[in-house]
This record gives sequence, C-alpha cells and structure tokens, in this order.
Amino acid sequence: MTLKVLHTSDWHLGRSLYGQRRYEEFDAFLAWMLDTLREQQTDILLIAGDVFDTTAPSNRAMQQYYNFLRDAAHSGCQHVVIIGGNHDSPTFLNAPRQILKTLNVHVVGAKTDNPADEVLRLDDADGKPLALVCAVPYLRDRDIRSAEAGESIEDKEQKLLDGIRAHYQEVTETAERLRGELEQQFANDIPLIGMGHLWTAGGQVGEGVRELYVGSLAHVGTDIFPPTLDYVALGHLHIPQSVSGKAYIRYSGSPLPMGFGEARQQKTVCVLEFTGRKVEITQTDIPGFQRLRQISGNLSGLQAELQALLEDGISTWVEAIYTGEEIVPDLRDKLLEALADDEQQLITLLRVKNQRISVQTLKAQESDQTLDDLTPQDVFARCLDAHDVPEEQRPELLHLYQDVLRRVQEADSRAE
Repeated sequence: MTLKVLHTSDWHLGRSLYGQRRYEEFDAFLAWMLDTLREQQTDILLIAGDVFDTTAPSNRAMQQYYNFLRDAAHSGCQHVVIIGGNHDSPTFLNAPRQILKTLNVHVVGAKTDNPADEVLRLDDADGKPLALVCAVPYLRDRDIRSAEAGESIEDKEQKLLDGIRAHYQEVTETAERLRGELEQQFANDIPLIGMGHLWTAGGQVGEGVRELYVGSLAHVGTDIFPPTLDYVALGHLHIPQSVSGKAYIRYSGSPLPMGFGEARQQKTVCVLEFTGRKVEITQTDIPGFQRLRQISGNLSGLQAELQALLEDGISTWVEAIYTGEEIVPDLRDKLLEALADDEQQLITLLRVKNQRISVQTLKAQESDQTLDDLTPQDVFARCLDAHDVPEEQRPELLHLYQDVLRRVQEADSRAE
C-alpha cells in the first residue's frame, strides 16, 4: 500500500506587496491546492508553519484559512497537520484545535511541555496507523533557553542550539518508541515524518524571510534531525530546496512569490509516496496566479518594457528600477506616460526604485528613500552612524537590537 503525502509551507495568508492586497491570489492558490489534493488522492497534507503573515491576521485571511480546512476535510485527504511558524500567533492557531481535530486537522502552534504531545499518530478509517509525525513547531528562544546573568553572547548561542537539538531528540525518541510498539502490533512498517520551521545552514534565502534567532548559530545544521526520520518537512525558507544534499530533508518553499525578486521562480509543493518506510519524492509545480515583473534600465528602456508588457494583454504588477545617469525627478509620472493607453488597467506600477550610479545622485537618492527601501537593520545602522557610535561597540549593540526586534515581532498579541 502506498501512502501519499503533500508538503507545503509559508502561505503567509494576508500578506500584501507594497500595499497591494493579494486575497485573490490566495483564493486561487487554495482552490488549486484543493484540486491537487483530490487529483493526487492525497492521504496527508503537511503545512510547515507561517500559515499567516502576521500574528493578528485579518478576518478575510482567517476566513480563507477555515474555509480551506473545511473543504480539505471533505476532499478525500485523511489528515491535515499544521505547525506554527515565526509569523504565526501560537495561541491563535491553538485556540480551535480541539474543534479542528474532529475534522482530522491537527495543530501544534507552539512547543509543548510534554514531547509526546508533538508526536501525532495518524490512522486510516479502520484505525490502522498510516504514519507518525513529529510535529515540531517554530521553537522560540524563550521556549528552549533559560537566560542566566553574566552569560556571554557565545554561551547564549550555544545554549540555543543545544536546546533545539535536545527537543528534536526528545520528540523523535518518543515517536520511535511508539513506532516500535505499533509495528509489532500491526506487523507493517510505519513511516516517521519530522516537521520543523527553522533556518538550516546553507539554505537559499528568498524575500521576506526574517532572522529567527540572534547570532552566528541562527542557522542550524542538519545533524539536529535524528537519522531515524524518514522525511523532514521544513518551512521558513521560501525557495524550494533540499538541504545539504539530503533529498529527504526539504523546504517546500512558499506557494506565492513573496517579492519581485522571486517573480520568475517556479513555486512547488513536495509530493511524497511512501511504501513502508521508503519514500519517493517529487515536486508538483504551482501555477502563477498573478504575474509579477521586475524591470530595470534607463528611462527609455523602462518605458519600452512597460509598453511590451501592456501589449501582452496580461495583468501584471511591476517593479521598475531606474539605472540611468540622468536625474529624472518625476520618474513615476514619466513611466506612467507609457501606460496612457492602458484602459483596462492591466499594468500596475507597484514600485519605482531610483538607482542612479553617480556618487552625487546616489547621495540625492538617499534623501528620497522610504522605509520600504530599508530593512530594520539598515535603520539601526543609520542611527548608529548619526550618533557616531564607535565601531568596537557596534556588534554588541546590534546583537541587543536584534534580540529586542525579534521579541517585538514574535509578541503574541492574541494571547490574552
């Protein structure tokens, strides 16, 4: 008997792109996912974190989530497993889990006190085990590391890494014991699947990916995953990829491009076919639901590319990067002139970025930059520059700043 599993992650429901709402894209993706579950005759769907883009999702994003889970429960898919990511509110995900469990939707929003609570036995309609899943969610610093007065940055980093490794070991050992009992009882091999939402060393990064932890050990090695796991379904990185040459440890990637830099990237879901403990891994391409294009050049070049996009007759969101020498103060207006005949409003110029190459114009450009052009780290670096902070003091200050920033981003506004 073959067991079919789909692995996806990083939906980021509710995410916008430079102020442009993307609800229609998400509706189209979720409809495609339901069709895929039916066509592939999927037994188990794994969603490896970052279901939502924020800890306080909009009502519309919540409606999309719950409607999908309702429909998935009637698609023929026997189980859905969801873990929390760093963008998700753990308490929001966990709040309805007892109701969702009646639909065979299993949610682990945050680290549990008992490792056994992160081990899920997924049975078929006859009560026979299909698989065991180590549903390890995003592990927050405060969940796995206790702070001590006077400890160095290096000590903090090592304790964090040790805590992540120890938790995976505890959960997997618990699952291994259960697998041994079940295989003896049912006389068949049962696949053991790991899940996680973290950043492994060597992983390729897409857009919109936050640092999870502070320090050089933020990217963990694949050796934290015990070798008894038959497959490891990861989330957090938006580019689909295997890790360190190990085909069974994979990021599915995000289903939608998170920014213009991912516009030409093929998005996928991972399809797993288990025969006992042996797994065959393939990828299914996700169609594009909204065309994004990043164009660059001088003024005439940008105008020509916009005209060409308009002639395609396809709805397109555009980021235009100006690289010419000439200063064009009314650049956006000049570019919009190329779209004067766009009566159907097919082309949306979402972002115009001025990247003039002479030193003088770069300085002029800096005064026109907005927060959209800067990362939080860029803003902090400028603050340090403005206050003439000595170079030798900056690493410690940056470390403290990143720690505060992470705490703010992970604050669970829905906890109470």
